[in-house]
Amino acid sequence: MIDLRDYQAEIVTAIRQAYGQGYKAPLLVAPTGSGKTVLFSYIAHQAAARGNRTLILVHRQELLSQTARTLARFDVEHGLIAPGATLTDDLVQVASVQTLVRRLDRLAWQPTLIVADEAHHCTADTGHGRIVAHYDKAKVLGVTATPERLDGKGLGLSAGGFFDCLIEGPTVAALVEQGHLSRPVVYAPASKLDLSGIRTLAGDFDKGALAAAMDRPTITGDAVAHYRRFCDGKPSIAFCVSVAHAEHVAEAFRLAGYQATSIDGTLDDRTRRQRIEDLGSGRLHVLTSCELIGEGVDVPIVGGAILLRPTQSVALNMQQIGRALRIHEGKEKAVIIDAVGNVLRHGHPLEDRQWSLDSKPRRQRKAQEQEDGERVKVCPECSASHGPAPSCPECGYEYPQARRIEAVEGELAEIKPGDRRLALKREQAQCKTLAELRELGRAHGYREGWADAIWRYRQDRHDRWKNSRWRSSN
Repeated sequence: MIDLRDYQAEIVTAIRQAYGQGYKAPLLVAPTGSGKTVLFSYIAHQAAARGNRTLILVHRQELLSQTARTLARFDVEHGLIAPGATLTDDLVQVASVQTLVRRLDRLAWQPTLIVADEAHHCTADTGHGRIVAHYDKAKVLGVTATPERLDGKGLGLSAGGFFDCLIEGPTVAALVEQGHLSRPVVYAPASKLDLSGIRTLAGDFDKGALAAAMDRPTITGDAVAHYRRFCDGKPSIAFCVSVAHAEHVAEAFRLAGYQATSIDGTLDDRTRRQRIEDLGSGRLHVLTSCELIGEGVDVPIVGGAILLRPTQSVALNMQQIGRALRIHEGKEKAVIIDAVGNVLRHGHPLEDRQWSLDSKPRRQRKAQEQEDGERVKVCPECSASHGPAPSCPECGYEYPQARRIEAVEGELAEIKPGDRRLALKREQAQCKTLAELRELGRAHGYREGWADAIWRYRQDRHDRWKNSRWRSSN
């Protein structure tokens, strides 16, 4: 028997109502760790009990194994369509997208329902899309934590996608409050990295140039130091830009005394599975990855996510953070070491998201990214990020109160050359935090990045002063 949580039962009811209202392809959006696999396993079991065939689409070997284990745990008879698997006549089939695409013309059966896992991949030009289009008489259920694509194309019918209805499950914040997800604590730099010299390619930063910028001893060394400070010894995943970058980061952790290794698509299935199991058992402290375990890999013991890949994709960012959010005995919180400032681009993971099936042009995505980032504060004392608040929820640091502007009587006077610059210097000097500098910049209409440049100059000057004092004292 599959016992659903209350919100999962409500989602099942919403899906049934959508089909009852004539929709053919609803898309369910629910956070990582909300139990989407359990939920569609329940739906497949119910469909099989009525004699209907369900086809579950997954696009990675790890997801195939995970889905099969979940179905087996609930005694749902199923077959596999994958390399080396013998085709069975079970009413529930779990299919590798890559394998099924090659066999479409050889399979005579017709599914009643297609469940597309990680459905943000389900577009006309992907394997998911070709399968859904081939079985055009079947109903479709898409499931994803992040219904956004890097190219900005929508997943809805009006945008050339397959889905005609959006069903939203609970938010990350709601699941944390209910005890179904771990509370994320995100440690981040005070400002975003300067990536102005790296071009955008296919909707995200050019990986070749990005790898060169990120694969540096200073950034890697900071990540190791922050791991030691914030989640020392806890099983963690480091998300990197390239395979070489992942290997270099793993080596840095080994040199620091931790058990660490990397994982990538060139490894055979057995080795990849063993390394994930080693992380889950605690034999590994850190597993570094390039794009291989950002989706669907379920290792609840993971207590830390180390973000070393800047991204313009809110979906990729949330998928990576989600690897650490699952609950586990003795796990009080999920530590997110955001070494590249993704939280300043996409907002805090506890923020509510506004999802849509429509396309989102690049200018709209950039405006949303800026708006999301502006709501994030980074504590100058402990580096924890959070939404607007008078004090840091982690260490209690109290932010300086915004200056009140009072109107007083006075007379107009001539502005002499240099007066305006002097007045600005005085206002600038009164700003004690980056947030206050940004507020001043917005008030005067300065270009984006002015406040960050002033803040970096202050920090560099402060560092030079500290170094000069150290040299003089030694």
